[in-house]
Formats: sequence, structure tokens, C-alpha cells
Amino acid sequence: MRSTEEVLESLREALTGVGVTLPSLAVDPLTGAGDEPFPLVDLGRCNVRTAERLASVLRGEQPPVGAYVVDVRDGRVGEVRGHLGGRVQLRPLGGGREWDCPPESTGPAPQGEVLRARVRKVNREGRMSC
Repeated sequence: MRSTEEVLESLREALTGVGVTLPSLAVDPLTGAGDEPFPLVDLGRCNVRTAERLASVLRGEQPPVGAYVVDVRDGRVGEVRGHLGGRVQLRPLGGGREWDCPPESTGPAPQGEVLRARVRKVNREGRMSC
């Protein structure tokens, strides 16, 4: 059997591979300090968005909640906000009105476009009105 640290790292890699980061993932300090040969893995705490994304991945939803995708029907890029009635609910990266899309009409969003939209949003939020 692998060590707890090896299993922990394997779990971290698997979660990262599906786009989920659990920031508090660690070896449980109480059981890790004892004589137990295999201490417990502490999954830790996470925010609601991370919990929602993890649940989406575990349910096998494609694309998972939180993923950035392109609606291949018209080229719009959005963030997956949910799944309802066999459709994917998307929201524009810069905010705005959500739209529904068949899952088979989604594709991975270009990373450059996602980054530009996120930078625009941060810049917009950072401006103070006079």
C-alpha cells in the first residue's frame, strides 16, 4: 500500500486534472502525529464554487460547472454555470445575460480569450468612480 503522502498527491493531481482545487487538502495533523501507520487525509474546507464544481465533476456533467467553453454555434465564450433539462447554462465571461446551449455544441474556450476577459473584469472592478 502507498504512503498517505503518495495517496494525497495522487488525489491532488486527479482533482487538478478535472479542474478542482481543494486548498486545504493535507494529511490530518492529529492522526499524522500518532502511531497510526496510515494517517487520515483531511479534505479541508473550500468555498461554495469549488464544492459546486466538485459535485459537477463527480456527477459526470460535461462540461463541468466552472469550465470555460465556447458555444460553437455562434462563437460566444462563457463559463458553465449549471446544467438544466439536458442543456448547459452559460454566462458571458465579462458578465451579462446567461444562455442555454446543448452540451454537444460546446468546445474548450481559447485560453487567450479567457485570460483577456478575466483581465478586463479585474480592471473594470478596480476602477473607482469619481
